[in-house]
Amino acid sequence: MMEQAWRDAAFLHWAVPPERVAHLMPPGVRPDVLDGVTYVALVPFRMVGAGLGPREVGPAVPWAGTFLETNVRLYSVDDTGRRGIVFVTLECSRLVVVAGAQAAFGLPYRWSSMAFGRRATSEGARVAYALRGRGNRSGVCQRLELSLGAQLSPTEAHDDDGLPRFLTARWGLHQQHLGRTWYVPNEHGPWPLRTASVEAFEDGLLADVGFPELAAREPDSVLFSSGVVTRFGLPGDARRPRRG
Repeated sequence: MMEQAWRDAAFLHWAVPPERVAHLMPPGVRPDVLDGVTYVALVPFRMVGAGLGPREVGPAVPWAGTFLETNVRLYSVDDTGRRGIVFVTLECSRLVVVAGAQAAFGLPYRWSSMAFGRRATSEGARVAYALRGRGNRSGVCQRLELSLGAQLSPTEAHDDDGLPRFLTARWGLHQQHLGRTWYVPNEHGPWPLRTASVEAFEDGLLADVGFPELAAREPDSVLFSSGVVTRFGLPGDARRPRRG
């Protein structure tokens, strides 16, 4: 259905009890847990070259297919056993994308101004993300700066039982729309992951979507990736197991 590249993605995660987020799950979906906890994630990144169909079929959408996005997401599993993501908000710098995604899929996209920068220091590379809500949300601001650390080995990044894989290898999303819960599958290669440290963090977004307590404590996991190319399939009823 769609292909897009996710670049310069930061992953900040806070562990929470599953009951903290259970009320945000669509019908037929529950929090996915690892070692008794689930996670709230803050994920800013650059969307590059999004377009309908795979690249060999259709080109990227000019201008509107490349933008900045920041999402707050949760981890989900449905009654058929498929693991995915539930989005609390998807902040986007393209108003046309916000309107289209809301209408087509009911996704909680919101319009925000965003900025991204990368610079070298004597200690190594740093990346910075900034966000300000548009319209009547102009008071919602966020600023994040990370210093980038070592690359994770394939074993560390992709161990089936490890935390990095649980947090980043999610093969679909769950979304309630038009009276039912949908599952939209996706596929991508392994995330190239590296460690990262928070150098500065000023939050308004987590608080705005109902998690004011999280920014007051250190994230339980901070990772960074140069990115992957992702393909999305057609949505289906989350109550029905996928065929094949």
